[in-house]
Amino acid sequence: MIVVDTNTIAYLYLPTPDTPYVERLLELDSAWVAPLLWRSELRNIMALHVRKNIVDLTTACQIQHKAEALMAGGEYEIDSLSVLSAAQQSGCSAYDCEFVALAQGLSKPLITADKKLLRAFPDIAVTVKAFNTTT
Repeated sequence: MIVVDTNTIAYLYLPTPDTPYVERLLELDSAWVAPLLWRSELRNIMALHVRKNIVDLTTACQIQHKAEALMAGGEYEIDSLSVLSAAQQSGCSAYDCEFVALAQGLSKPLITADKKLLRAFPDIAVTVKAFNTTT
């Protein structure tokens, strides 16, 4: 089991330089978990891609549906104290700290490309490339 941030989920469906690493990550460990917040964040990414004409609305909805199917059973509500404590400690956003709090609570790595999270939480935050080379 690994905690994945929203961008990691998005990279699985939207071609980026990290997409092959994310595909490999899924092969290595398909038990992905995330706070419920990931759904809204992915919707926001999809809305941006639709507005920029990168994908059409139908494709965006298909991606959202596929991601929701992938994450089914792996979504968590996060307690506010854990989130706010992590945000206070790090200066990172509460949104990002939902993923941190989940990873800390489960004692699992957090896969992220967020440089601020990687610096603030080096004990749990790791890039997808680094995770692929250590497993």
